[in-house]
Amino acid sequence: MGGVTMSQVDYTDVQGLVRFGYKKMTNASYALLRVKDASMARAWLHAAPVTSAVEVNPPPTTALQVALTAPGLEALGVPASVIADFSHEFRGGMAEESRSRQLGDVEANGPEHWSWGGPGRVPHLMVMFFGEPGPFETFVQTSKGPSWNDAFDTLAGLDTSDFGGVEGFGFADGISQPEIDWNQRLTVPRTQLDYTNIVALGEFLLGYRNEYGKYTRRPLLEDSATSADLPAAEDARGKKDLGRNGTYLVLRQLQQDVRMFWQFALQQSGGDIAQAEKLASAMVGRTRSGDPLEPIQEQPIPGIHTTPGQKEQNRFTFDQDPDGSRCPFGAHVRRANPRNTDFPNRPRNLLTKLITMLGFGPEGLCDDLTSSVRFHRIVRRGREYGTRLDLEQALAPVPAGNSHPESGLHFICLNANILRQFEFLQNAWLNSTKFSGLTGESDPLLGNRVALPGCPVTSDFTMQKSDGLRRRVSAMPQFIKVRGGAYFFMPGIKALRYFGRTGSSNP
Repeated sequence: MGGVTMSQVDYTDVQGLVRFGYKKMTNASYALLRVKDASMARAWLHAAPVTSAVEVNPPPTTALQVALTAPGLEALGVPASVIADFSHEFRGGMAEESRSRQLGDVEANGPEHWSWGGPGRVPHLMVMFFGEPGPFETFVQTSKGPSWNDAFDTLAGLDTSDFGGVEGFGFADGISQPEIDWNQRLTVPRTQLDYTNIVALGEFLLGYRNEYGKYTRRPLLEDSATSADLPAAEDARGKKDLGRNGTYLVLRQLQQDVRMFWQFALQQSGGDIAQAEKLASAMVGRTRSGDPLEPIQEQPIPGIHTTPGQKEQNRFTFDQDPDGSRCPFGAHVRRANPRNTDFPNRPRNLLTKLITMLGFGPEGLCDDLTSSVRFHRIVRRGREYGTRLDLEQALAPVPAGNSHPESGLHFICLNANILRQFEFLQNAWLNSTKFSGLTGESDPLLGNRVALPGCPVTSDFTMQKSDGLRRRVSAMPQFIKVRGGAYFFMPGIKALRYFGRTGSSNP
C-alpha cells in the first residue's frame, strides 16, 4: 500500500444504480439480451444514454443502466486475456454445476428448470430501464433506438411491479442497507469492537480499497490509444483500470408462493390468524410493518440515520438477545445480517477486550461463520414482480381451478467480490444448516429443504422461548423457487464506452 494515493470518486463514471437505487422511479423493466451483431451492439453500447451517479436537482425522472455477463464480453469481442482477469465466479457463471450446489440451486431450483440463465439461455447483457410512470414507456422506446433489433435478440423481458414498499409475503422491505463510505473516510483495515453500518467503498466498487485495505482483482490494461480514456489504477503505476467504478451485479428471479407461506403459518397456529402472524414474523425477524423483534437501542449505530418523520427500524443489534428468545437464531433477518462484530458476544471491559483480541476466552454458541460481518455485506437493488396477494387473499381457501398469477422478487445485489459477499451470505448464512449452532434447518424463506450429506432434515425452524423451552416447527415446505439467474459486471461508464468502441477487441 506504500505510495498509493486515494483519489475521489468520479461520479460521472459510476452508474447511478450503485448510489441511488431509483426507488422513486416506480416503473422498471429489465431486458435480457443476446448479441446478434457484434459491431452494431458495440455501437449501441458506445452511445447508450447511461445515467451516472452525479447528484442533480431536480433528480432525473428516468434512468438507464447496463450490465454484461462473461459470455457477453466474449460476444462483443473483448479478448480472452482481458476477460481472464475478471473474478472466477463471474467467468464461471451462476449456473455452473459446483456453484449451483453451493447456492442451493438443486432439484426444483436447478438451472435446468430455469426460464432463463440455465444451459443455453445465459444472457449476454442486461439493460435496465427505470422511470416515473408518465415518461417511462416513451423513454424505453427512445433509448432503444432504431438499431436495437439489429444489434440484439431478446432472451427475456423482466417486468417489475410496485408493491408499495413491501415484498411478496407482505413484509416491509428495503429497511436495512449498508452505508457505502463514498468519501473514503474509514481507515482500512480496521479493528472493530462495535457493529457499524458503514462499509468501505471497495466492498462495492472495484478500484478502491476494501475492508481488508486491499484492492480486489480486476482487469488492468497497458496505457495505449484505446485505453487512454480509462481511469488510472491506484495500486499499479502506469496501468489503466478497466474495473474501476464498476461492480458485480447478481440477478436472481425468485418466485414466491405467498399462499403456501401463509397457509402453512395458519395451519401451524391451529387456525389462529394472530398466532400465524406471530410465527411468520419469527421466521422473517420483523413484524409485517418492519419493526424488528429486537428492541431499538438508545445509543446510535454509526451509519444508520433517521430522517425527520421516519420510523427507526434499523437501530438494533442482537447483543440483548444472546439466547435468540426475541428473534430466533434462524430468522431470515438474523441470517442475512448477523449484526455482530469481529468479536462476537462483545466484551464489555478492558481486560476481557484484551483477552478476546489475543484470541483467548471461551467460544460462544454463535461464533461460527458469523464473525466479521462487514466483510460480507451486499447492497440490494431488487424489485417485485407480478400481482400482490394481500393477507386476506392468501389465508382464504383457494377455489378449485383458481390459481394466482406468478409473483415474486427480481433480486439484485451489488458487490465487488461475488465469492466473499453474495456467495458467502447465500451458502454460509442462508443455506447453512449449522448457522449459530442450529441443525436441521436453513433459511425459513429462501431454504430449499433438500437433504444434505450428514443432515437428512433441513425443513425445521426452531424458536427459543425465554423460559428455556423451545418450539420446533417441522416439515416446512419450500416457499421460494429460483426461476432464473446470472452474474453480471456493471462497468463504469468509461469502461462501457471502451467495450463499445470500434477496435476494442485489440487493446
